[in-house]
Amino acid sequence: MEVMLGCGLILAGGLVAAVLALRPGHRALPVSRRRPAVVASQGAFSRAAAGFADTLQEWISKRRFHVVSPELLDVAGLHVRQAELLIWVIAGMAVGVALGLLGGSLALGLLLAVIAPLAPQLVVRFRISGRRKRFDGQLADTLNLLAGGLRAGHSILRAIDAAAAESPQPTAHEMRRVVHETALGRDLLASLEDTSSRMDNQDFVWVAQAIQINREVGGNLADVLDQVNETIRERGEIKGHISALAAEGKFSAYILMALPVGIVMLLMMVNPSYMTPMFTSPLGWAMIAASVVLMAIGAFWLRKIITIKF
Repeated sequence: MEVMLGCGLILAGGLVAAVLALRPGHRALPVSRRRPAVVASQGAFSRAAAGFADTLQEWISKRRFHVVSPELLDVAGLHVRQAELLIWVIAGMAVGVALGLLGGSLALGLLLAVIAPLAPQLVVRFRISGRRKRFDGQLADTLNLLAGGLRAGHSILRAIDAAAAESPQPTAHEMRRVVHETALGRDLLASLEDTSSRMDNQDFVWVAQAIQINREVGGNLADVLDQVNETIRERGEIKGHISALAAEGKFSAYILMALPVGIVMLLMMVNPSYMTPMFTSPLGWAMIAASVVLMAIGAFWLRKIITIKF
């Protein structure tokens, strides 16, 4: 009996202590300041995937293996590690084989698996082309911002910084990069020429040369930039007119290049047995090799025809 009474008193005391501890009252500091911030924990699968990607990245770095050149990724504005690209390529190859098997054609799956490693290159180059076109289209507005900043009394570097803050991408990124490189001690002309090289923009070379000449001999740089801007606008009008005239030829070239590949894929999906000898016999392999060579020659020829330089 005494033991039960003692246990009851201990239990009652514990309940009273818990109530006193948990009762609402005045707190000297809010909970957010008394408790450290808790980062949401990742799941086991996320941790395993991150660890595998880090290990793969170390292996790639040691062997200097690149799915896509880091320089191309930089120009494309993509902040992706080589390990992540390699994982996507492997996944794409697996998906290609699976699609081929679902379509009843192993040859189609192997063809898709072979094409998968080319996809990152195509995506990166397509993105580079888009960024360069946008940079070229934004150059006139950028020069207006630079001239306005110079007329407001800013230095050329401060005007570039202001243009970076007001411009859309990719001009904002490129101008901010020039400012950062110059702040780290690089010559302004070298940074501007590097930008023109990355963006493959001859008009921006003129801008860099005008800025360098003004730094050497002096003068009103705002008026010089206005004159350069006027020249660039006239060149842009001529370029747009030429692009409109060459659009039909480019579209025809794209169709001619895609037509053989599309016909082969369609035949492999509709009647796989019809295309099987092409991938299983030496004569078929020789025909495929000859087709690839002829397609490459045709692509080079069409590119020379539809690419107009002025």
